[in-house]
Amino acid sequence: MDTALLIKAFGALFAIMNPFAHLPLFLSLTTGRSVASQRCTALRIAGYSAVICAVFLVTGTSVLRFFGVSVDHFRVAGGLVLLTIGLSMLSGAGFAAHEGSRRERSEQEEHAHDPASDVSFFPMAFPVVVGPGTITTIIVMDAQAQGLGGHVAVVAAIALVLVVLAVVLFFAAQIGQHLSLSLRMVMTRLMGMILLSIAVAMMTSTWQIGRASCKERV
Repeated sequence: MDTALLIKAFGALFAIMNPFAHLPLFLSLTTGRSVASQRCTALRIAGYSAVICAVFLVTGTSVLRFFGVSVDHFRVAGGLVLLTIGLSMLSGAGFAAHEGSRRERSEQEEHAHDPASDVSFFPMAFPVVVGPGTITTIIVMDAQAQGLGGHVAVVAAIALVLVVLAVVLFFAAQIGQHLSLSLRMVMTRLMGMILLSIAVAMMTSTWQIGRASCKERV
């Protein structure tokens, strides 16, 4: 297994999917429901998120080829998306590139507060947990994987983040009592810094590959 890629992929995915940052929204959307109901919803969110991640992990590069987009070009675009999300996390302004605009979030909350609605798939699994930032990271990291060990590392990173997500949401009621606003703010900004670093690495690696290719032609 590629340990370096495992750590890198886990760091990027955890920063974007940050279960602790989504905890207040989960509690808000499940207000008035029993603890048992909340826990069932938490497990469904983790399950739906796993399915969505698996779909893009398997089909991501094929979709890029279908549209004639190279992995290098997508890596730059993905780096810009993650850069935007990271800057938003640092400023505390929220990240519309991942969670949607204010109007879209308002529509999601209206749908979620319908007593008959199930929030586990929409809006929690998609687009809150698995949004454009998560999808971009999965495709780029899988494209960077070399050999079976690299692909196993990416899958392991996704699985680890989803396990943490399931545990945090499963015990949301208990964790929410001890997770202060200040602590959530510190965690969000720390994850923003990590995300910015990974975004810069994505874009500079593409530039370095292009530079090396030019030297070989010369």
